[in-house]
This record gives sequence, structure tokens and C-alpha cells, in this order.
Amino acid sequence: MPGRTLPGGYSLAFLKGDLSGGLVAGVIALPLALAFGVQSGLGAAAGLYGAIALGILAAALGGTRTQASGPTGPMTVVSASVVATAIATTGSVEAGLGIALLAFLCGGILQVVLGLVGVGKYVKFFPYPVVSGFMSGVGLIIIVLQIWPFLGSASPKSP
Repeated sequence: MPGRTLPGGYSLAFLKGDLSGGLVAGVIALPLALAFGVQSGLGAAAGLYGAIALGILAAALGGTRTQASGPTGPMTVVSASVVATAIATTGSVEAGLGIALLAFLCGGILQVVLGLVGVGKYVKFFPYPVVSGFMSGVGLIIIVLQIWPFLGSASPKSP
């Protein structure tokens, strides 16, 4: 079995590790996706559907051996803010969600365009303290937003 490859160039030697890695990632990503869906204000089902759609899309488009696709903390903070602002601006949940989803679609299209242009190679020029500070700030926002549910109250609608 080692050394055998499938028509797409996939080596069967990696199958055991890929299956166990996929299982572990799924066990970790499922509750995370549900929690992020709830925290974003769209509900647990939205988090689940988003994680499933992302997994299918990442598998279809391929990637690298070290690429992990799934829900992330920074995107939850951004999603919660966009959804809350859109609903507050329109005064209607349905209209606000429509605007928020349109904003997410435009953001995704922009990411694809930037990827095709090759802007990602410049990420290496971001100083480590900037990236670390950004991630620490996002973590702090997530922790602060969880204080109210921990105490039995509803989450605030804005960080």
C-alpha cells in the first residue's frame, strides 16, 4: 500500500492520517461551528450549514497539506458585527440578513480576486506583533461577549 497512488496523484500512504485528521477536525469543528453560528446572531443551523458548505468548497477546490478550513474566531466577530449593524440599519431581520449575506458574498468575491492577483504573498510582511495583537483583541472580544450568557443574560448585539 505505501507508494501506491490514485489517478489524481494522491498517495494511499497518507490515507490513515488523513482519515484520522479529518475525524478529529470534524469533532472539533462541529461544536465550534454551532457556537459561532449562535454568537453571530444567525443561529446554530447557520453555523452548521456554513461549516458544511466551507468543507465541501475547500475539498472541491483543493488546497495544501497543511491547510485547515473551518470556522474561525475573527470571522465570527466580523459576522456578528455585520449582521447586527445590517438588522439595526434596516429595522427588519429579513432585510438585514439579506444585506449581510450580500456583504459576505461581495467579501468572498473580493477574496477570490485578491487571491488570483497574488496579493497573499505580501502577508509575510505583516509584523508579528500586529498579527498577535489582532488575534489577542479578537479573543478578548469573544471572551467579553460571553460574560452575559455566562451570567444568564442575553448577549449584547455589538462588541
